[in-house]
Amino acid sequence: MTTRALILDFDGLLMDTETTLLESWRWEWARHGLQLDPQGFFADHGGDANAARYTALEAAVGSAYDRTSSHVLRMAYRAELNAALKPAPGIIEWLDQAAELGLRLAVASSSPLTHVGALLDQAGLRARFEVLATGDEVPAHKPDPAVYLLALERLGLPAEQAVAFEDTAHGVTAALAAGLRCVAVPNPHADHARFTAADLVLSSAADLSLDALLARLALRVNSVPVA
Repeated sequence: MTTRALILDFDGLLMDTETTLLESWRWEWARHGLQLDPQGFFADHGGDANAARYTALEAAVGSAYDRTSSHVLRMAYRAELNAALKPAPGIIEWLDQAAELGLRLAVASSSPLTHVGALLDQAGLRARFEVLATGDEVPAHKPDPAVYLLALERLGLPAEQAVAFEDTAHGVTAALAAGLRCVAVPNPHADHARFTAADLVLSSAADLSLDALLARLALRVNSVPVA
């Protein structure tokens, strides 16, 4: 099976925006003299889960809570945190190796293009990707496979000729539902025990070179045990 393209998630995989999201909410709770309980903070689906988070904070603060100003201030603080972000360890090396191997690159994210595109521009990575498929272009978010199917459509490739890369369990589910092989690199807040469906699980993109990674996937497809 020939691999011709890599389709990568964005948040938590290419850049650690999951941590900046959590920290922005911790900051906003602290601004009201409260402490955020991170248990259950991250949703089991892609897309914007902040409406429920604002509702929870409003219930904790009481009638004095102003959701509009809360949102504006939190987003400004998160923008400050995001401005300091760099690509995750090993990602640049993977992208460089993909270019050397002649592999096409795409992003498939449940986040909107305004978010994904701005941070790819910030990191100087946008030109590396032939295709961007984002959550504002599809009717359902991961674990629905719609955004991966859109990326494949734009690449003009069948699923068996591409490999997906994900940092969440629901992202892995979406990739597999689209017929893709999937490499998981769990983000710092993900439960590693939930990634058993992935074809390969790494603790970091820096763990394995891209050519070695693709060789392991080929062994798995051919039913040869991988150590």
